[in-house]
Amino acid sequence: MEKAQHISTKKMKMGEMWTNLGSAIAGLMFIWAMFKNYFPDELRGSLERYTYKLVSFVSPYMQIKFHEYPGDGFERCEAYSTIERYHGTNSATRAKRLKADVVKDSQSLLFSMDDNEEITDEFRGIKIWWASSTNIPTTQSISIYPNEGITRFYTVKFHKQHRDIITKVYLNHVLDKGKEIAVTNRQRKLYINNKSENWHGYKRTMWSHIIFEHPATFGTLAMEPKKKQEIINDLITFSKAKEYYAKIGKAWKRGYLLYGPPGTGKSTMIAAMANLLNYDIYDLELTSVENNTELRKLLIDTSSKAIIMIEDIDCSLDLTGQREKEKKKDDKQKEEKDPVRKKMKDDEEGKSSKVTLSGLLNFIDGLWSACGGERLIIFTTNYVEKLDPALIRRGRMDKHIELSYCCFEAFKVLAKNYLDLDSHHLFGTIDRLLEETNMTPADVAENLMPKSDEEDAETCLNNLIKALETAKEEARLKAKEEEKLKAEQEVEEKEQNVEKVEDEKTLVKDVKENGVIKEG
Repeated sequence: MEKAQHISTKKMKMGEMWTNLGSAIAGLMFIWAMFKNYFPDELRGSLERYTYKLVSFVSPYMQIKFHEYPGDGFERCEAYSTIERYHGTNSATRAKRLKADVVKDSQSLLFSMDDNEEITDEFRGIKIWWASSTNIPTTQSISIYPNEGITRFYTVKFHKQHRDIITKVYLNHVLDKGKEIAVTNRQRKLYINNKSENWHGYKRTMWSHIIFEHPATFGTLAMEPKKKQEIINDLITFSKAKEYYAKIGKAWKRGYLLYGPPGTGKSTMIAAMANLLNYDIYDLELTSVENNTELRKLLIDTSSKAIIMIEDIDCSLDLTGQREKEKKKDDKQKEEKDPVRKKMKDDEEGKSSKVTLSGLLNFIDGLWSACGGERLIIFTTNYVEKLDPALIRRGRMDKHIELSYCCFEAFKVLAKNYLDLDSHHLFGTIDRLLEETNMTPADVAENLMPKSDEEDAETCLNNLIKALETAKEEARLKAKEEEKLKAEQEVEEKEQNVEKVEDEKTLVKDVKENGVIKEG
């Protein structure tokens, strides 16, 4: 009986305690609401500052904040992103509320602390508190940009006596680990530059991107094995040469010029390079860049471990004639007489891009090219002879790679890829025809690809043989036609020369007989 009364009394005391606690909290909330409503912002700010000073004077702890968007609020803080990745491992086991993001293969998940969540960490026996906080503006405003005004930040709290260890050792450890996680889990991206009018606004960027998932590798690339291995060795050596480039006083970048007929695999080569080195790709469209200043800004906004490519550079801008001070008179006359050429010239002059050859050279090899590191700059062209020599000299385009027509070694790679064949009795015929005929790897691959379930490997090889024989005959007829045209031109030139000689003889005769030159 006494035990039951004791339990009953205890419950009553507990109930009274919770009632009193609830009343106290309600009273504090009422006081806080009155404080916010009737105290001006200036006075509130002063009170908060003095309160913080008082707390910091009494408390043995200190804290450091890492804001997501410091400064102008448009460029995300790298430290914030790195800390977010570091806490992905700790958050999954310690936090109660998590945020999840898809990474790498679009199937793996990366976890991080949700807003206003707190976890603990330990380093060399020191206990550290991390908190993820969000500030929402009290005043409401209408904006076309979502979440504008909301600020996020991480706070790390620790005992004052560990200040040196935390600031000089622990935080560097967190950043290093976060960068390692970023390299391991990052999704490689394919970027395209935006026009400058789209660079402004809430968290707008100069580049738009999609996830890069191209399957090309050097194993599937149709190329001579020796030449392929040479390129692989060059790329791997470059990726490990940070200290070497610093030693010789050069920016850590390398230029590649890929040239050859259409369909020889220039774009596929770039994809294979990106997959080998695990690099992002920035596809720079020069016609969307208004001037040299914008070009430099785009370069600054690219990351390291990246390929900056300009495809078909001979078609992107007129970079070959910008060194000429004036057009030749005969070219000008031709343009005036030919309305098509005049229209093309007017269209070219009307383009908005004012990027010059000088600006592009500085972009590749000037002082601005040293902003960042571990970058490949790749140009592709079908007509290398059209490019200004200054643009492709060694030091700018360090390695020139010719991608030509399909040879037998490249064909064997394609046969293995498309038909799973290492050898076949038709390989000898194909070898002979490839030596006599120019056919791109793209055309060879198209003929090797089965078009229906009924087509087997031998059918595809026969299709390729027929295509090669057709191409050989077309090339023979074309050569014959060109030879015929050449002969006709030679005859026409001879006739013109004969007429010219006759005209000169007539002129001399008229001068001798009459002492004057006849008109006409």
